[in-house]
Amino acid sequence: MHAEDDALQMGRPALLVLVRHGESLRNVVKEDNRFFLDDESRKSVQGIADWRIPLTDEGRRQALATGTILRQRFGTFEHVYHSGYQRAEQTGEGILQAFSDAERAQMRVRMSPLIRERDAGYTYDMTASEVVTAFPWLQPYWDTCGPWFGRPPGGESLADVAARTSAFLDAVFRDCAGERVLVVTHGGTLRTFRFLLERWTFAQVSDELRAYYTPNCCVTSYRCDSASGRLELDELNVVFWQ
Repeated sequence: MHAEDDALQMGRPALLVLVRHGESLRNVVKEDNRFFLDDESRKSVQGIADWRIPLTDEGRRQALATGTILRQRFGTFEHVYHSGYQRAEQTGEGILQAFSDAERAQMRVRMSPLIRERDAGYTYDMTASEVVTAFPWLQPYWDTCGPWFGRPPGGESLADVAARTSAFLDAVFRDCAGERVLVVTHGGTLRTFRFLLERWTFAQVSDELRAYYTPNCCVTSYRCDSASGRLELDELNVVFWQ
């Protein structure tokens, strides 16, 4: 309990585990593209709000497999947070299926809208050609502002997302000091966690974002360091479900 006691005194969780949601229906349709390639490719998800996008069967399998390894490596968590988006909530449920009823009863599960996915704005359901027609200035603007400060029309920049992630971390530090915390969130939001926890500069975050990839159901963990009093990166983007 020494590590937990130190973390409690420092006002930090002893362990913070971040998980991206499992494979979602929209992940499959978009194939990691920024916008839909054409009208045919978006038909199956067109008109479905982002918070309603569910996991695929593969995504549910990923969540359960990830939960099995998380239980083996970390045991139970005192707190489990998800964004409230369907794919994140379903991932959390899948992870917790790997725990016994008695273990799940010890874990407090809560939704926090502060860790929801970045708002894509008006381009959310658009094809690449539609975006060029509607917003011909967007790519030059994006090239100038970069991936951190660039804000899609009507949406959020990652800098915007970082502001609410910061508020979430403040609450976790206050309410979960000395405890083990599991967070199920989204790819864009995970980038803002790293920016804040690892104290990146704007130059660092811009460089990292151009190369950073977060597989579905990847796991990133931080442990409280008794010397620095900070949450230090332990493992990054580990995939346990393959």
